[in-house]
Amino acid sequence: MRVFYSEKHKLRDAKTELHGGLLVKPFEGPFRAEWILAAVKDAGFTDVAAPDEHGLDTALKVHDAGYLDFLKTCWERWQAAGFEGEAIPTAFAYRRSRMRVPKHIDGAVGYYANSVETAISGGTWEAALSSMDVALSGADWLNAGNRFAFSLCRPPGHHAGIDLFGGYCFINNAAVAAQRLLDHGAKRVAILDVDFHHGNGTQDITYRRGDIFFASLHGDPADAFPYFLGYADETGEGDGEGLNANYPMPSGTPYAVWSQALEDALKRITAYGAEAIVLSLGVDTFEQDPISFFKLKTPDFLTMGEVIGRTGVPVLTVMEGGYGVPEIGLNVANVLKGLEG
Repeated sequence: MRVFYSEKHKLRDAKTELHGGLLVKPFEGPFRAEWILAAVKDAGFTDVAAPDEHGLDTALKVHDAGYLDFLKTCWERWQAAGFEGEAIPTAFAYRRSRMRVPKHIDGAVGYYANSVETAISGGTWEAALSSMDVALSGADWLNAGNRFAFSLCRPPGHHAGIDLFGGYCFINNAAVAAQRLLDHGAKRVAILDVDFHHGNGTQDITYRRGDIFFASLHGDPADAFPYFLGYADETGEGDGEGLNANYPMPSGTPYAVWSQALEDALKRITAYGAEAIVLSLGVDTFEQDPISFFKLKTPDFLTMGEVIGRTGVPVLTVMEGGYGVPEIGLNVANVLKGLEG
C-alpha cells in the first residue's frame, strides 16, 4: 500500500475555534497528520510519496467555481478589509431565500460557511489544495491497477459541500477522488464514510448522482455535529434515488452494534456494483475521542479494515477526522493492516 502525504498540510494552522461559546485552540491541527504518519510508518507502511499537482479541473466537477475562487482569495481579502483575527462568519445566508454572494468579504465568509467553528487563516487554501492533490494521487494509484492506497489528507474534506465549507473542511477530498476514478474509466464508485460525524458535504455533492453510492455511519444528527442532515430517510433524489444510505446511531454505540451498520452498507455497495471504494476514514469513533460519543476500541479498527477488505473491491482510504489523542495514529494503522490482511 502506498501512502500519499504532503508537508504542506502544516500551512493550515488556525489558532482559534469557537467551541462551547469560547475561542479555543482548534481540535484539528498539524499534530494529527504527524501522529498518523509516524504510526503508519511504525506499522510497516513505509512507501510514502509526495502527491503530484493536479490543478482544479477535477475539483470543478464537484464544487462551484465561485466557491473555489472564494477559498483561494479569502484570506487576502480578509486582511485587506482590515480584520485582525482569523476569518469567522458573523452572518449566514439562509438558502431558502433568493440570496446573492456579498461583495464584502465578511458577508462572503458567511455565505459560503455551513458552520462557524472553522476559521480561515493564512495558508488554508494552499493546504486544502495540497490535501486534494494527496487524494487525487491516491486515486491515480488505484487507476494504475493497484488495490490499496492511503491518502493522508489534511485538512479533511467530508463536510465541504458543493459551495460550503465547515467542520475543518474546504475541498471534499473523497468526492474529488471519486470523480477522478470515474473520469478514468470506472462506471460506479462508492464512498463509505466511517467518520463519527455525518458526511454532510459528501451527501450534498452526491445526492442526485447515479454514479456514486454514498453510505455514512455516524452519530445521530439529532445529537451530534453537523446536525440537520444524516437521517435514515434521506435516500437520494433523481438519478441518485436509493444511492444514499445513512446509518445514524446513538451515544455509547459499541463496535458490536456499529459493525452491523458496516455490514449492511457493504452489502449495498457490493449490490450496487462499485468498482472502487473511497473510504472516508475518521477514527473519531474511538472511545477516547474528545468530541464524539461512540465506543470503538483500538482492536476494532483492525477488524473494520478486515471486513472492508473482504469485499475484494479496490480501496482508496482518505483521511478525515480523529482528534486529541495519540491513539488516532494506531487506529488508522490498524485499519490499513486490516485492509491488507
